[in-house]
Amino acid sequence: MIYLDYQATTPLAPEALKAMLPWLEQGHANPHSPHRAGRQARAAVEVARDQVAALLPSGGRVVFTSGATEALNWAIKGATGGITTTAIEHAAVLDSARATGRPLTVLPVDREGVVAPQPVAAGTGLVAAMLVNNEVGTVQPIAALADAAHRAGAWMLCDAVQGYGRIPLPDTIDLVAISAHKIYGPKGIGALWIRDGITLPPLLHGGDQEGGRSGTLSPALCAGFGAAARLMASQADADAAHVERLWSRAIERLGPGWTLNGSAERRYRGNLNVRREGLDVARLMSDCRDIAFSAGSACASGSGRPSHVLTALGLSDREAKSSIRIGFGRYTTEAELVEAIDRIDMAAKAQKP
Repeated sequence: MIYLDYQATTPLAPEALKAMLPWLEQGHANPHSPHRAGRQARAAVEVARDQVAALLPSGGRVVFTSGATEALNWAIKGATGGITTTAIEHAAVLDSARATGRPLTVLPVDREGVVAPQPVAAGTGLVAAMLVNNEVGTVQPIAALADAAHRAGAWMLCDAVQGYGRIPLPDTIDLVAISAHKIYGPKGIGALWIRDGITLPPLLHGGDQEGGRSGTLSPALCAGFGAAARLMASQADADAAHVERLWSRAIERLGPGWTLNGSAERRYRGNLNVRREGLDVARLMSDCRDIAFSAGSACASGSGRPSHVLTALGLSDREAKSSIRIGFGRYTTEAELVEAIDRIDMAAKAQKP
């Protein structure tokens, strides 16, 4: 199997697994217990918290959650006033914003998938936007959006799930949601970074173990998250150079007949979303069943509907449904990417009579 679905989830880094194993094998104490074993577990959690915080702005705190979905729900439902967001946000943002019942403004994006910052309406309490889009990889002007939010007296929430450790975060944001399994860490853990001075009412009640968030933490998951974050920092330059090489090879091998979705310049290059006229994506995936790639966002797959992100870019339903997403990263080799691209291209061409 050639794995090319890094936006859905990334492989677990061996270093993250190594950091987790002692806490899975022997370190079973509750990190919120006062005895010695509990204090040792708590120390591991705090080391991990510092490792995760090292890639975030100063002047705030990291609160561990079950994942980015919980973090986004907590931030959105804990804010007050109207909400402004963009048309290409993850469902965790759009659905949570709608669920609040508060006034909602959805900003459009251009053909490249980039939002244009504009004045925020009076009464808005929260502006929420992705750092890097999960479907087309476009990088949003978060600093400008934060400035507009603050001029209106609103908080700025950044969904940094795809960009954490890859794209710099501006210091002016107020809330950041991140996920471990998108940075070569374990599934089941994420975090919400909260700027000092901001207090959110609890989303979950029942113990307040994290100072606003209730629930027993897993030292193993925290340790794996921390190790993965540490690697994102230490290998940032190498990862970026590797992804850039892979992007260049992929574009070179695809050849004519394919069209890039989203910006080529304002983009995280580990995300290649392309379309081909008349492509039957279901047939393509069947023909290339030992290559893992996506027909769109894994979070919305199976619905039968075209991607809301691609249609927001102005693509027709037909164009959106003839698109695929190829995601690669640290553990993708050039040889396997070239092989996969050649086979996908050949299978797509074979669909034409």
